[in-house]
Formats: sequence, C-alpha cells, structure tokens
Amino acid sequence: MVPKATHKNAGRADNSKDMLVLVDTKDRVTGKLGKAKCHEGEGKLHRAFSSYILNSKGQLLIHQRAKAKKLWPLFWTNSCCSHPREGESYEKSAERRIMEELGIRIKPRFVYKFIYHAPYKGVGSEWELCAVLVGRSDEKPKVDPEEIADWKYVSIPEIAKDMEKNPGKYSPWFRMQLKRLLSEHRKELGMK
Repeated sequence: MVPKATHKNAGRADNSKDMLVLVDTKDRVTGKLGKAKCHEGEGKLHRAFSSYILNSKGQLLIHQRAKAKKLWPLFWTNSCCSHPREGESYEKSAERRIMEELGIRIKPRFVYKFIYHAPYKGVGSEWELCAVLVGRSDEKPKVDPEEIADWKYVSIPEIAKDMEKNPGKYSPWFRMQLKRLLSEHRKELGMK
C-alpha cells in the first residue's frame, strides 16, 4: 500500500510556513506563530486535531508519517493530524486536511479535546490543545506522499495490542488518544 509518487495535493504539505493558532489552556486564542517556531525546543501551546476514520468493518485507517517529517518521521499514527487555520473550526479543519492528505471526503464529529506535551529527540516538541474527531468512510485513500509513507486499515483490538507490545512504533499522541477512546469513548468507535 505504498503511495504513488504523485498526488494532486503534492507540494501543499502542511509546511513550516503555515501560521498556527496559539491558545491558552482554556482554548482561548492568544496569537499566531509559524509552524516551525511552534515546534522548536519545548514548543508553544497551539491548536491541533487528530481524526480517526473507521470503515464499515470497524477497522481504523492508520498511516505512517513521511520520512521527511521533522518530528516522529516514519512513526505510525491515526488517520490524519494537523492544525486548524485562524477562524476555522476543528471539524472544518479536519475535513479540509483529510481531503488534502488522504483524498477522502468526510464529515468527522468532535469527540473530546485535551492538552499534551511530547518532546522528540531534542529536535523539537509537540505542545498541543488537540481536538479528537471520529468519522466513517469506505473510500480508498489517495495519499499525499509528502505527508504519508504508508497506510493500512487495522482492527482496533489488533492495533491496541501491537501498541502495547511495540509502543515505540507509534506517535505519542496516537497512544494517548487511543487509550482514552477505548476507556471513555468506545461508542464513538462503534465498540461495546
């Protein structure tokens, strides 16, 4: 399932020049800052989202981050992660980035949001107020190779088991979110 060398959105990667929305711990806007600056050192608290796309079999779409990613390259993570633009809702930003990165039209639903901080090998950090959204689609992804090295659909119990056995293969936000989804939001995942 390796992505094709070209994609209609290639070159539109969520790049370091993008302006991110800085927030306080109550999700109140405090300013804007370039993406690269937001992730330097300990990072700056900013808005983000993580989306989970499930197919009709209940399998979760996960992807391997592109090799060129500065933070967590080649780590496996949830379906799509990115940042809202100024004035853009979490839902609209997720809808936009899912289309840009995966070529899938979907209307994800908000589940919860939380704050996390995760440094990566002295290279930089994620410090995000992150909204978690869930949606459903059976569309086959048409991935942007600047964002995604590989992808697959897996059962949630299978990924949870592998994550427990091999946590170093997965992004820290994915590990945190899946644990909370499984303990507090199983219904949103279509699980009992």
